[in-house]
Amino acid sequence: KRIFAFRDICSPQKPKMCYNRAMAKGNANVDYKKLWKLLIDKDMKKTDLITVAGISSNVLAKLNKGEYVSMESLAKICKALGCDVGDICVMN
Repeated sequence: KRIFAFRDICSPQKPKMCYNRAMAKGNANVDYKKLWKLLIDKDMKKTDLITVAGISSNVLAKLNKGEYVSMESLAKICKALGCDVGDICVMN
């Protein structure tokens, strides 16, 4: 797997776009196993998270695939579950 440097894939004028391109290239893997364990502990289904946290089904799909989701979405999940970001995901 080739690792891309930010300079290879982005322009300094659009740093957020750079980050999104880096994620799309597969440079960051996110592990949400802690989230799934927390849901089991709280006796919740994954689909319950949509209602409780106010996230979209697209966000849930990305979580299931271990893909990058926005910090806003992670914050909604954390607020709904009463936890911190480090309690639900790990960047590999």
